[in-house]
Amino acid sequence: MSSDIDEITITEIKTETDLESTWNVIVYDDPVNLMSFVTLIIQRVFGYPKEKAQSLMLEVHQDGQSVVWTGIREQAELYVQQLQGYQLLAAMKRVME
Repeated sequence: MSSDIDEITITEIKTETDLESTWNVIVYDDPVNLMSFVTLIIQRVFGYPKEKAQSLMLEVHQDGQSVVWTGIREQAELYVQQLQGYQLLAAMKRVME
């Protein structure tokens, strides 16, 4: 019985830690979307100025990926959903501290 309680406690602690940790939103290069479209979507989703969005898009194009935002998990999940809604390849990854 005590192992069930310990397991529940550990799961709850881990979930709270995941929510409090920092996450990166990453956009990956793909052969479909035009660079101008990727720039526009980065501007639209994050509210970045055109120059910053272009810089991030060029990083995606040249390096194959770019960390476009860092912050809390819930917001990262929302951003990834929005980017994927525009058919961009995007994911989130926990920042190891």
